[in-house]
Amino acid sequence: MAKTAAMTVKLLSTADTGFFYVKKRNPRKQPEKMEMKKYDPVIRKHVLFKEAKIK
Repeated sequence: MAKTAAMTVKLLSTADTGFFYVKKRNPRKQPEKMEMKKYDPVIRKHVLFKEAKIK
């Protein structure tokens, strides 16, 4: 079987709390960087999460 093209990305909170989610995305189908509105439990609100590099 072939390998999947999906890569793992880190979604970092724009509220500067340091909280992040880890998701997979396929760069062939979705070439632009990921942005999602998700829940940040540190500030207890829904905020925008942007893709960042995993170190």
